[in-house]
Amino acid sequence: MKSQTQTADVVGFGMLTSVAILVVEQLPEHNTGALIQEVSEFIFDDAAIVACLLRQWDVQTGFIGTTVGNDPRGKSLARELKALGVMGKVRFSKHIQTPYEVDISDQTGARTYFWQRQPHVLATLDSADLSLLTGARMLYVDWYDGDHILRAMDEAVIKGVPVFLNLEYGHVELDKLARYVPRATICQAVTDAAQRGENEPLVVARELLEKGVKTALITLAGEGCLAADENQIVRAWPPQVKVVDGCGAGATFSAGFIYGHLQGWDLEESVRYAIVAASLKVACAGLQMAPVVEIQELAKKIRVEVTAW
Repeated sequence: MKSQTQTADVVGFGMLTSVAILVVEQLPEHNTGALIQEVSEFIFDDAAIVACLLRQWDVQTGFIGTTVGNDPRGKSLARELKALGVMGKVRFSKHIQTPYEVDISDQTGARTYFWQRQPHVLATLDSADLSLLTGARMLYVDWYDGDHILRAMDEAVIKGVPVFLNLEYGHVELDKLARYVPRATICQAVTDAAQRGENEPLVVARELLEKGVKTALITLAGEGCLAADENQIVRAWPPQVKVVDGCGAGATFSAGFIYGHLQGWDLEESVRYAIVAASLKVACAGLQMAPVVEIQELAKKIRVEVTAW
């Protein structure tokens, strides 16, 4: 990867793993099979995805991840990150087997996943070098990496770096709500019943704002999103697309919003860009991003309602 003397605008912090995405028409019944329509493999989890996606829009990014195995899969991840120009150092250990994930995407937009998250691998985040945060403009973390994210979040706060927290349905767990959210600047959550978050989006947004975040983003699966800050509420609906692969849609939304934030766009414009980027992502397999201009053109056309609190 690039020299750490160069500054990354956005730094992802979290699990580093490989993933295989299998696209099928629908999941088979138990103990039967289904034809695979497409296969794609890339770098995972969401923090790594965000760093890789933003590189496609020419944002300087870095990644601080878990140690991987000194094995072909781990070495392949390091080569891919370097080829993309993502800054940071990949750590290897002969005592770790590089984690692997298999996701099955069906045409309803759902994904069924099988992942490895061994505690001893996640624990390697506690010894990761945080120097990439110096001079950064955003830190991205995921709640499902547990308390291992707190050290990076606290370091970002000390350095004056805004924190983007992907909370997903973590808002239903009061202890995590209390520990993670006050450290965040921007917080993304879900209220999709399939992900165990059935509260009203506006209620969740208000709760996050009351906990101290500046911007609350509530994704609503195929229904779009609701975003709020202290002044306004933005409700946006996605463009109509044929769903091919829903894997990575949430991370693409995060990357899109971060891109807008770095450009100095207002809440509505950033939300428009994020929701269109995520929609175009689910219309194809893999994580090849549409060009910025194409996303911006479609973003002007989607339905958005803006109201004051």
